[in-house]
Amino acid sequence: MTSSVSTIGFGEAASAFAEGWVAAGLAVHAYDRKTDSAQTVFAKRADFDRVGVQGCESTADCIATSGLVLCLVTADQATAAAREAAMSLAPGTLWLDMNSVAPDTKRTAARVIEAVGGRYVDVAVLSPVLPKRLNAPLMVSGPHAAEAARRLADIGFTDITIVEGGVGAAAAVKMIRSVMIKGIEALSAECAIAADRAGVMETVIASLDASWPGADWGNRLDYNLDRMMVHGLRRAAEMEESVATLDSLGVGSTMTRGTVALQHSLGALGIDPPDGLAAKLAALAPRAEEAAE
Repeated sequence: MTSSVSTIGFGEAASAFAEGWVAAGLAVHAYDRKTDSAQTVFAKRADFDRVGVQGCESTADCIATSGLVLCLVTADQATAAAREAAMSLAPGTLWLDMNSVAPDTKRTAARVIEAVGGRYVDVAVLSPVLPKRLNAPLMVSGPHAAEAARRLADIGFTDITIVEGGVGAAAAVKMIRSVMIKGIEALSAECAIAADRAGVMETVIASLDASWPGADWGNRLDYNLDRMMVHGLRRAAEMEESVATLDSLGVGSTMTRGTVALQHSLGALGIDPPDGLAAKLAALAPRAEEAAE
């Protein structure tokens, strides 16, 4: 039985998972590069304390405590995290790369980890981690996928699927799926902002609901806009990886490049979204032109 787990990166996903691990009695060690900055160190240490994990001062300290490491950093830091870990990773350690990055990015990280004797696993998280937490659906691929699936189940994950095709297969599912999921978010935000500006929001929502019975577009627009305002910068970084995936397949990425731009622009506004669609649109209104650029 697994008695300890280490996580590199301690944002929303890692903290949501760690709460379950701590409750189950696992020893959890975490490192997040925000503890290296005077501006963010105290807030991040508070996150460690709130969940009940052992915060570590470096990647090396964190991965020295467990043969099972979950990497949960932002998309733009996935390869850098693997390179830093490779300097001290013990041979045989399972490195579960759960980052939302392109298949080629995962294959690059895999070469780094495998060069020092680590066992790299491509893991894709196929839903928001909240509220599902350890029930979030996972896909795993690569030569160590079966062992990783067993270890993930051992630490509480309940929905795990092994994908054939080697490192990059799970990432391909995630990145191509995100074209649709994050793309719809961006389209719905653009639709809501335009309908609000034109003064026809209720009519637009009624028309959408008539076209898709049961879809409840009012709540969907509210939820999608909330996710973009809170996580737009992170989603934009992920969608850059979707662009790379699409371009590597030779299918083009015109629509997805637009998703990147709108996710980034809304996230960059730094607005803490209030409750309700109307309130969110009111908060955005003074800066709507900036978000649309």
